[in-house]
Amino acid sequence: MIKVSIDGRDILVANIDGKYCATDDSCTHSGSSLSEGKLEGCVITCGWHAAEFDCKTGKFLKFPMKLRDLTSYNVIVESDSVFVEKIGRASCRERV
Repeated sequence: MIKVSIDGRDILVANIDGKYCATDDSCTHSGSSLSEGKLEGCVITCGWHAAEFDCKTGKFLKFPMKLRDLTSYNVIVESDSVFVEKIGRASCRERV
């Protein structure tokens, strides 16, 4: 899993069983970088307070209090290139 910056927004990109997925990199609890946490299967665990999110959907999974989901992004793989689609610009993509 890596962190990339697209138009000033930090995005976490992960390869899960050969399929790429992308979500916001900032934890909705503390703002910490999720790419510095752990990835097990498709579950991202925040390194600061152990909040858990599904990296395929951005859905909040586990924490003592309710947190907001992460934004997830469409990922397209063409040959050896990985692209993340930008929000609000269906025809725009950014190479990772």
